[in-house]
Amino acid sequence: MPGFGARAAFWGGLLVLGLMATPGRAQVWQQQGQPPLLIELYTSEGCSSCPPADARLASLLQHPDLWRRVVPLAFHVDYWGHLGWRDPFARPAYSQRQRSLLARGRLRSLYTPAWVVDGTEWRGFFQHQPWPTPRPRTAGALRAELQGARLHVAYRAEGGSDGPRVAHLALLAFDRVSQVGAGENRGRRLPHQFVVVEQQQARGTDEWWFDLRSSIDARRALVVWLGAAQQAEPLQVVAGWLEQGVE
Repeated sequence: MPGFGARAAFWGGLLVLGLMATPGRAQVWQQQGQPPLLIELYTSEGCSSCPPADARLASLLQHPDLWRRVVPLAFHVDYWGHLGWRDPFARPAYSQRQRSLLARGRLRSLYTPAWVVDGTEWRGFFQHQPWPTPRPRTAGALRAELQGARLHVAYRAEGGSDGPRVAHLALLAFDRVSQVGAGENRGRRLPHQFVVVEQQQARGTDEWWFDLRSSIDARRALVVWLGAAQQAEPLQVVAGWLEQGVE
C-alpha cells in the first residue's frame, strides 16, 4: 500500500465526503471542512425507556445527508444486565466510554437512553425537539482507506500538525433484531440500527493503522473520528457504507 507521503497530491484536491469503491480495490472515505454531527446513543435492551430512543436513531437511515452531515452510533451498555436480560450487543467498553464522559462533565449522570451530540449531552429527545444544529466550525482533511483487513487513517490539519490525537474507529451493524425474554422489555421484539459491534482507538499525530481481521461479519458501515486525548468534541469525522468484506 502506498505510504502517507506518496498521497500528498491527493490532499490538494480533497473535497467533501466521498466514497470510492471498486471490486478488488481499496475503499476510501474522506471529509474536510465542517465535520458531520456525531450522534451517540447510549442504550440497552434491558431498559424499558430505550426502544423509543432506538427508533429515533433508526430514523436517521432516511436522512438525506447520512454520513455527510450526520453520523449516528448506538453504544449498548452492560449495566442493566442485573435485571435479568443480557443485551447481546452490550460491551463493558461502551459502558466505560459513557462513564468517561460523565467523569469529564459531559453527562449529568449515568443513565439510558442517553444522547451525546458532538461530545456534549443532549436532552432534547425528551422534549421531542429536532436534532441540534451543529456549531459552525472547520477542520482539516480526514481520510480513511480500507485495503483488505487493514484500515489506514490520515489527517492533514489546517496549518499543519498541532500535536498528538486519538483516532477512534467504530464498525456498525444494521437490521439486528432481538426477541427479549426477560427484564423490563420481556416479550418485546426490538429492532436495532447503527449498532456499534467493534470499537478501536489509537494514538498518533497524523497517521494511524487499524486491523479489522477479527471483525464480525455483521458490520456494514465504518466510522472514524479524531479528538485530542481529553477532548470530547470530535475534531473531524468520516463515515460511510462498507462495500466489500474484510478478507
